[in-house]
Amino acid sequence: MSETITLAHVSDVHLSPMPGVALRHLNVKRGLGYLNWRRHRRHAHHRAALDLVVADMLAHKPDHIAVTGDLINLGLPVEYEAATAWLNEVGTPQDVTVVPGNHDIYTSLRGDPGIARWAAYMRADAWGAKYVPPPPAQFPFVRRLGPVVLIGVNSAVETPPFIAAGEVGARQRAALAALLPQLAAEGLIRVVLIHHPPLPGQAPPRRALRDAEALAHILAAHGAELVLHGHNHCDSHMDFARLPETGGGNIPVIGVASGSIARVHKNEPLGRYNLLRIGRVDGRVHIECATRGLETGGRSVGQIERKLVT
Repeated sequence: MSETITLAHVSDVHLSPMPGVALRHLNVKRGLGYLNWRRHRRHAHHRAALDLVVADMLAHKPDHIAVTGDLINLGLPVEYEAATAWLNEVGTPQDVTVVPGNHDIYTSLRGDPGIARWAAYMRADAWGAKYVPPPPAQFPFVRRLGPVVLIGVNSAVETPPFIAAGEVGARQRAALAALLPQLAAEGLIRVVLIHHPPLPGQAPPRRALRDAEALAHILAAHGAELVLHGHNHCDSHMDFARLPETGGGNIPVIGVASGSIARVHKNEPLGRYNLLRIGRVDGRVHIECATRGLETGGRSVGQIERKLVT
């Protein structure tokens, strides 16, 4: 076997406990979100559960960790600061890659840097600097891990109350369409990181990616070896077909459940993460995925499933 890397994937950690909301930060969406947290979500997302999941993840010594958004809840300054501290505990910007989720770009706070606090975790590495889009664009960005290249895409946009939809946008899509074939030409295993499920029909309209059809066309035309996402708080695996005229084959699209659920909420499972081994065997891409998470009772972490992806 040629070089293989181990990539841990965790998402939707929704860091708790939630602070109170200062009056100067209150608006309709944030007020409704706070009520939802107090009535429902705070009973599901527990920091202790997340700490168990992260401790198990770090004990497996992955080569890199991908965090696909929704680190926080209401986009408050104190939440961004808490998430920065949490990221520093998980690993350095060289060891952890982040893309934002809709709760991270919740609703604007005038003059506050917001997710810019995490900029070191959301930028190209030295190798990927040649692919950096021109200002003011920040996404997509590229990081290389041996035979693997991570492509960070931002699907998070501000939305009205009761809407958790996302959008990649024309600028990112155009950059991605140019980037994917360039990286393929370098013989790299392309792993796309995005918060929202990237394909049409993977989420109800008010929570879906608005330009999923356009993004799916780019993926079908130019290819990727793996897409990782969060958002739905459930585990999923879809194989998306590439266009025959561009080489055919399937692109695995894998979603991971929330990393911090301590009590079953709706149909969401207990906190978990994925541990992916990615490399080549006899020239072919080889991906294995082990799902690890809280076991019944929520006091220990074990393997839930292990499967061969490609």
